Amino acid sequence: MDGMNDSQISKVMEQYKKKQALDKARYERLKEDKEFVEKNRQRARDHYALNKHKKKERYDNDKDFMNAKSSYYYYRRQEKLEFFKEKYPERTEILRGRGYDI
Repeated sequence: MDGMNDSQISKVMEQYKKKQALDKARYERLKEDKEFVEKNRQRARDHYALNKHKKKERYDNDKDFMNAKSSYYYYRRQEKLEFFKEKYPERTEILRGRGYDI
């Protein structure tokens, strides 16, 4: 253990809950403010502009996996998993590589 007793743990939890409540109250107060909203939107736009290549790269890396998963769930719903395994052996291998028990 990290050496904290029950009273210290409860104190930390109470402090955390108070901080969460204060943060929520602050947000509720500010969310109607036009300047606050615009600043958040601009921050989101900037983040997207800086990181859109990461999203594209992630999509390209996972495209085959997502197709395989989609096909798997479709054939599982149709109760034709054996047909799926025969028709798409490469997709079956992709799913096995990601931990699916097929």
